[in-house]
Amino acid sequence: MLGGANLAASFRRQDLIDEYRFYIQPVILGAGHPLSGRAGFPPSAGTTRLRLAETRTFGSGVVLLRYLRL
Repeated sequence: MLGGANLAASFRRQDLIDEYRFYIQPVILGAGHPLSGRAGFPPSAGTTRLRLAETRTFGSGVVLLRYLRL
């Protein structure tokens, strides 16, 4: 598990990430931090192809999307 977009970007540049997990909280906000840009993941030179490996819905309504690299 990694914490922070800059740390994750460093690991991605070194090809060290095998799996991505996104937790979606079902809340609509008027403002917040985007996944890309100044507050999120920095721009990348390439794309990473992913395959959906698992979805899970928790009692709170949170949804897990787990992806593996191709």
